[in-house]
Amino acid sequence: MRYSGFKVIKEALTGHKGWTPAWRDPEPKKHYDIIVIGGGGHGLATAWYLAKVFGKTNVAVLEKGWIGGGNVGRNTTIIRSNYLLDGNEPFYEFSMQLWENLEQDLNYNAMVSQRGVLNLCHTDAQRDAFRRRGNGMRLNGVDAELLDKEGVRKIAPFLNFDSARFPIKGGLLQPRGGTVRHDAVAWGYARAADSRGVDIIQNCEVTGFKIENGKVLGVETTRGFIGANRIGCAVAGSSGKVMAQAGIHRLPIESHVLQAFVSEGLKPVLPGVITYGAGHFYVSQSDKGGLVFGGDIDGYNTYAQRGNLPVVEDVCEGGMSIMPMIGRARLLRIWGGVMDMSMDGSPIIDKTDVDGLYFNGGWCYGGFKATPASGWCFAHLLANDQPHPVASAYRFDRFRKGRMIDEKGMGAQPNLH
Repeated sequence: MRYSGFKVIKEALTGHKGWTPAWRDPEPKKHYDIIVIGGGGHGLATAWYLAKVFGKTNVAVLEKGWIGGGNVGRNTTIIRSNYLLDGNEPFYEFSMQLWENLEQDLNYNAMVSQRGVLNLCHTDAQRDAFRRRGNGMRLNGVDAELLDKEGVRKIAPFLNFDSARFPIKGGLLQPRGGTVRHDAVAWGYARAADSRGVDIIQNCEVTGFKIENGKVLGVETTRGFIGANRIGCAVAGSSGKVMAQAGIHRLPIESHVLQAFVSEGLKPVLPGVITYGAGHFYVSQSDKGGLVFGGDIDGYNTYAQRGNLPVVEDVCEGGMSIMPMIGRARLLRIWGGVMDMSMDGSPIIDKTDVDGLYFNGGWCYGGFKATPASGWCFAHLLANDQPHPVASAYRFDRFRKGRMIDEKGMGAQPNLH
C-alpha cells in the first residue's frame, strides 16, 4: 500500500477500514542470504538499501525486542553534517543528502525538518576552530556560515549574552541541519524493507553463532537456529555482548548510557537546534512543543537504558546557564540510550576476522544522524565484500596503524570529552 493524501482522505471517509499493517510478522526461514542483527535504525536502513540498491531480498532483520525500542527511539533526533576531518565529512554529508530525499524514497512521513543547527562559540580559540571547521565543510561542498555575536543574537535573542559565565562570541551555523522524527525513521525503513520482501523478525534474540573452519554459518536465537551466508551486526551499545558470542572479545568500544530529556509542550520558541560549546548542552523543539535536550554521557560503563540523577542535574545546569528562560519549564520525561563509544569518537564499518561476519558500530553521539549513510554503506559492504568509498576510513585496523579519526578528542572516557 502506498501512502498519499488521497489515501488519507479516502480512509477518513470510509471509517479507516482499509489500512493494513505497516509490515509483516513472519516466522523465520531456515536460511537467508544475509542476516542483519539489530532492528534499530542502522539495521533497518541496511536491509532497505540491500533490497533497493543491491537487489538482495532474501534478507532477515533480527531484533531481540520490538522495532523502535532501542537507540533509534532514544535520541534527540538531530541531523547534521558539520564535521571537519576528511574521514567523516563526506560520509555525514552523504547521510544528509539521503535525509533530504528520505520521505520520497520510503513513501513515509519522517517529519524531516531542516531548521538549522547552530553551534555556539565562547572563546577566541573556539571561534578559530569553528572557522577552520566551516572552511573544511565548504571545501567538501557543505553549507556553513560563521556568525558573530550579533548574528547569533538575531537568530536567538533569548540566549544569555550579558551575564553568562562563558560569553557568547559567535557561532557556526549549518542551515541544512535540523531534526527528524526518530520513531518514524524506524517505522518508515521497516515498512519499506518489508515491502521488498525483507523479513523483520521481532522478539528474536541472538544467543550464539555457528562458526566452522573460520566461517560463520548462522546464528542461534531464541526462536531457533537460522542459517545465513553473511551476517551483519548493528546493535549499537550491545556490540560487545553480541560480538563476544562470535569469539571477538576485544572491540575498541565501551558502552555508556546517554540520557535525553523533553519538557512540557511550549509555544514555538527555538528556531532550530542550538548547541552550547562550553557546557555540552544541545536543544531543539519538537513539533509538539517540547524542548528536547541532552548533554554528556554517564560516567560509567553500563548496558542499562537508564541514567542517574547527577547527569540530570549537570545537563539542566548547562541549559539554565545558557537559556535561563527554560528554568520555569517542567520536565516531562527522560530516557536513556546505550552508546557504543569508540576510542577515537568515530565509527567502524568493516568485516571481521570471521569469514562472513561484518560489524557496524562505534557511533558514539553520531548514530542517529548517520542512519541513512550507515545503512547504505553497510549494505554495500555486505553485498560486495568491499567498503563504500565514503566509509573507507572506518576500518578496524586504523587503531593498529595509528590512523585514528579523532574529530574532537572524543572517546569512551568522560574525561576525553
